[in-house]
Amino acid sequence: MKQKVIVIAGPTASGKTSLAIALAKKIGGEIISCDSMQIYQYMTIGTAKPTKEEQEEIQHYLIDFVPPDKRYAVSDFKIDAKNAIEKVIKKDKVPILVGGTGLYINSLIYEIDYPKIQTNQNYRQELEKMVEKEGLDTLYNMACQIDAEAMKKISRNDRKRILRIIEIYHDTGKTKTQLEIESRKNEVPYCYYVFALNMPRDILYNRIEHRVDEMIKQGLIEEVKELLQKYREFPTAMQGIGYKEVTKYIDGKITKEQMIDKIKIETRHYAKRQLTWFRKNKEIIWLNALDEIQNNIDIILERLK
Repeated sequence: MKQKVIVIAGPTASGKTSLAIALAKKIGGEIISCDSMQIYQYMTIGTAKPTKEEQEEIQHYLIDFVPPDKRYAVSDFKIDAKNAIEKVIKKDKVPILVGGTGLYINSLIYEIDYPKIQTNQNYRQELEKMVEKEGLDTLYNMACQIDAEAMKKISRNDRKRILRIIEIYHDTGKTKTQLEIESRKNEVPYCYYVFALNMPRDILYNRIEHRVDEMIKQGLIEEVKELLQKYREFPTAMQGIGYKEVTKYIDGKITKEQMIDKIKIETRHYAKRQLTWFRKNKEIIWLNALDEIQNNIDIILERLK
């Protein structure tokens, strides 16, 4: 019988961490983060990492372990996550995967093998020059011609993922969608139970706006200044929501008010994309994020029987 692994997904600011910690206490679980930004060191406020107290209460994995100047691919995450799952199982604990990065979660629950492609710097520079000269829309349209299916899930402004679609095809001769279809033939080693939190859109957006205001109060601007002083390059890290907007503010390209408004808008758009992504998975069990945490724990436990 396959080992049971719980997944708690959902959009940003929906209460995933609180539910996961309460559940872990109840069933003897440990938490494995599935968040593509919480992996980075020194990026705490803008990524809404669990607090030190929360991490002391329950063992967390895959948080705060990648330097911001290093590249970290989905293939790296999949290896690290499966190693973490095995560590938790060997301790006779229950693995609880928590996060909003759909690509990370899908790589595990569908056993998708994303190729670990070394970035071809010459080709990357060619693409970057095209963006500068012709704008990102040119590459967006190119990516749509290469892999229309994958691009349904990618925003016109998501520079990182647009480039990746083009690079995967350039380096492998296959589209990201083709590679996913081929790898889904692999047997999934665990029995995943996938839950996702949902709430009315207006309440979620209010929570997002409050969270952004709190991040500014907690010192997000100072956090970004320290990062810019410490590192010369940020292959991916500083493309995260919050960090790129604060960088523009520090560089004098936008005002503080514009920065805050832009972070809120981008975070709302991101939450919408997360919900769209998760709703495509018909096996997800949806939980009402406004319910009492204990009610949602009871639903999870009932499903696990």
